[in-house]
Amino acid sequence: MGTAESTKRKQKSANPNSVLGEPESCIDMADHKDNMDDFKVQTAKHPSVSTAPLRPPGEQSKDRTSKRLSSESNGTGEGGVGASTPVEVTALEESFRRFAVHGDTRATGKEMHGKNWSKLCKDCSVIDGKNITLTDVDIVFSKVKKKSSRTVTFDEFKAALGELARKKYKEKTAEEAEAEVFKLIEGKTPVIAGVTKAVASPTVSRLTDTTKFTGSHKERFDNSGRGKGKAGRVDMVDTSGYVSGYKHAGSYEKKVTKPSLAKPM
Repeated sequence: MGTAESTKRKQKSANPNSVLGEPESCIDMADHKDNMDDFKVQTAKHPSVSTAPLRPPGEQSKDRTSKRLSSESNGTGEGGVGASTPVEVTALEESFRRFAVHGDTRATGKEMHGKNWSKLCKDCSVIDGKNITLTDVDIVFSKVKKKSSRTVTFDEFKAALGELARKKYKEKTAEEAEAEVFKLIEGKTPVIAGVTKAVASPTVSRLTDTTKFTGSHKERFDNSGRGKGKAGRVDMVDTSGYVSGYKHAGSYEKKVTKPSLAKPM
């Protein structure tokens, strides 16, 4: 009996976890069950608010693009002051952007330099030659822009249009004058001029007509007016043995050599 009891004590001392394993596993399962019960209670008290179905990725990308454009119209990016309140781009601002990037691949459309400002006033008929001239446009541009800057922002652009509007429509109020000038610009794009056509001139025709050339210039072109290339610019040495100007070169062999007549059988 003593031997059997000592053997049991040795097994228990060698595997202490075998005795404590069952109570610990029971405690863990009880804690997990309590946590699940608490989660169910909290879920019942606070149901999910967002029950809207998920939209396709294409529509989500369109929303992100529209949000970016609206935030750029305010001059801020994502996380900026205007990003939380997107504003639609007006027709006047769209025309401002188109003229601002005209002829400049590095332009962002947020600022406009003096050259494009003058072009906008010309293309949109703000300059009429009477009340508004090109000089007036340049003076107003220098007045509204910052001293250390060569460009104007959209707000400064609107201020400049207000200055020109009061001068262009003197009989109207300031608000009515600005509205009229805005209508001239809204929806407009830069006018691209066509290719300049050459004007026919008697002097130019005489200088380009190869049939009227004389001297060494005449030798540079053939009868059709096409250039001879190097042969018309450099004196080529004639080593054929004929004198210059001889027109029957190569006909001697034809005269001497006669066709042989076949003898009748």
